[in-house]
Order: sequence, then structure tokens, then C-alpha cells
Amino acid sequence: MSEARISARVAAIAPSATLAVTNKAKALKAAGESVVGFGAGEPDFPTPDYIVEAAAAACREPKNHRYGLAGGTLELKAAIAAKTARDSGYEVDPTQVVVTNGGKHAVYNAIAGVVDPGDEVLIPTPFWTTYPEPVKLAGGVAVPVETSIESGFKATVEQLEAARTDRTKALIFVSPSNPSGAVYSREQVEAIGQWAVEHGIWVLTDEIYEHLVYDGAEFHSMPTLVPELADRCIVLNGVAKTYAMTGWRVGWVIAPPDMAKALTSLQSHQTSNVAMVSQMAALAAVEGDLTAVHQMREAFDRRRKNMHALLDGMEGVACLAPEGAFYAFPSFEAVLGRTIRGKQINSTLDLADVVLDEAKVAFVPGEAFGSPGYARFSFALGDDDLGEGLARIGDLLAEG
Repeated sequence: MSEARISARVAAIAPSATLAVTNKAKALKAAGESVVGFGAGEPDFPTPDYIVEAAAAACREPKNHRYGLAGGTLELKAAIAAKTARDSGYEVDPTQVVVTNGGKHAVYNAIAGVVDPGDEVLIPTPFWTTYPEPVKLAGGVAVPVETSIESGFKATVEQLEAARTDRTKALIFVSPSNPSGAVYSREQVEAIGQWAVEHGIWVLTDEIYEHLVYDGAEFHSMPTLVPELADRCIVLNGVAKTYAMTGWRVGWVIAPPDMAKALTSLQSHQTSNVAMVSQMAALAAVEGDLTAVHQMREAFDRRRKNMHALLDGMEGVACLAPEGAFYAFPSFEAVLGRTIRGKQINSTLDLADVVLDEAKVAFVPGEAFGSPGYARFSFALGDDDLGEGLARIGDLLAEG
């Protein structure tokens, strides 16, 4: 009897579609092609100087050359607790903070701490590509709750209740949203939180885009609005998006005390501490003011308006104005069924391939986010590239 070389659970993991698109675009660039990429989910700005200088100073301190506490330095955990109270009004003890190796690690650990085999986790679509995979690895079942452009990509309590079963253990909630750019209102966040409390459901709320909101939209933290949820709520966050620190790999979870203790134990066997120099850089970030953050948001807002106007003006494309994060999520459903340069377009997967091959523009098709017929476009790139890339797509779609 032959044995499988790779375990069934690991073999079932879908590769990151966002990284796949980015890698293909980079390969074309390396071959000399002029490629515009809308795939990457990271700011195009450098990390602010004061954070880099803090890291440089930390490199010269021998104590930062050693192992640290598995769940993060005491100083950073205290600063994260203070920053959370400042930015969202959620008061937590530093012992409830576990510092992780980036946001994906935070997601993985939180799901590992909550989900048992057979548990169901509700995930509104479109969802970040990473959310379902740790659920599967934990033996759980990812249950998509479909939203659309007509609903503003926001799930309702009625939809969540319709999807709930006696096996429902958790809800993954994100606002501002990657990939849709949707921002739930105060009333919507509160209603969903109250529903979760009523049914004893855990909420894993991803707040990593908390500072990137536009046009009067406001970020609201669910455990702040619904304090009685705190005992079944895990907040996911990090420095990556707010401070242009994707490569530094520092995220965190904020959890009830018993869950935080359990996740620290998990991490002690899994990765141990986050790199000490990265933690010192993150400390400078969360203790600093938000001046640099506001400057980046102004640039994102300008690009957001430009991208929305260009996408929504294309033949066969409908696009809502993003309210948060740095993504637009247009519908290409009216394009499906067409033939473009001799190639039949039956899905946004097909469209993404044709656009990359023919126009040398990369974007992530909606299938990666559980929403076929749509696509994610990041506006975290330079204004000139943004305009050039969308012009290429518009020209391609305008062909007979």
C-alpha cells in the first residue's frame, strides 16, 4: 500500500492567489515586459524614517540579538494595549496581547485556538484569500455568506442567521474590508455583535485597515460597541498596512485572558518570539503619532477616487467607490461571455489571464475571494502606473 507523500490537509491548501498574481507579474517584468501590477496588498511607501531609525538602534543592542518572550516583549504588549484604547476605545490588559509574525500568523493562531474538527466558521464574501485555509487545517468548515455589489458587500444579520447551524462556532468579520473596501456602519457592527452574543458565537474581527477610511466612513471596533462580546472576541491587527511595514512581520491578537494564554503556549512551540528588532520597530510605530499615516491616507484617497472613476467608466464594468482599505472590487459580470483577441472569457480567471497576456496588467480575479465575476484592484501603487494600467484595460475592453 503506497502512502501519500504530503498530508491530506496540507495538500488541500489553496496557494495564495494574490501572491501568485504578483509572482507572475514579477516574472514578466524580469523578462523585460512593461507590466503594471494591481495585485499586491501592501503600501508602496517606505516605512517612516523614525521607525527605521528605532530598528537601527535596536540592532546595536545585544539584548535584541537574543530570544525574547514567546508572546512579545512586555513593552510592546503594553504599547499595543494603549494604542488600541487610543484608536478604537477598546480597553484591554497587556496580558491579553500576543505578538505574532505578521497578520497571517495572527489569523492562523486565532483560528487554531477557536476551531475544532467539524466546527463551522461563517465568512462573508468577498473574503481575504487566507481566511478559509486555516479553518480547513483545523478540521473546520468554512461557510461563505455571499454578498454582492448590490448589498455594498456587507452581510446582514438575517444572512448570518440563515447560515447559522448548531455547528457554527465563529464568524470572521472585517471592516474596512479586504478585498471590497466596504466599511460597516456603527449600527451594522453593533447588530452583528449583538447577534453573536445572543448565539454564543466567537467573532474574529480583523482591524488591520482601521486607519484607512474615506468619504466620512468611520471605523468601529465590535468589542467596543458590544462590550458583552469581549469574552468571545479576538481582535486581529498589526503594523503592516497602517505604517507601511509589511516586510517587518509584526501582527498581534487581542484575546480573552485564557485564550491569550493558550495562544502564547501555541506560539512557544510554533515560532517562539517575533524577531526582536522588528518588535522594537513596531514599538516605535505604535507609540508614535499618526502624522505619517495621515499623509499616506491622503495619497490613497486621491488614487481611490481616480481608480473608481476610471473603472466605473469602462465598458461592461461596475464599481462601487471603496470606503476603506486600498482596494476596489469592480464587477466584470457584463464582460463575461465575450471574446477578447480570440479568447473566450467565461470567468474572471479567464479575463485576468487575457489582460495579463495581452495588456501586461495584473489583477486578482474574484474567484480567489469567493466572488466570481469580480476582481480586486489595489490602489497602493503610483499615480502614473495606476492611470497607465487602467488605460490599458479600458482599451482592451473597448475593442470590438
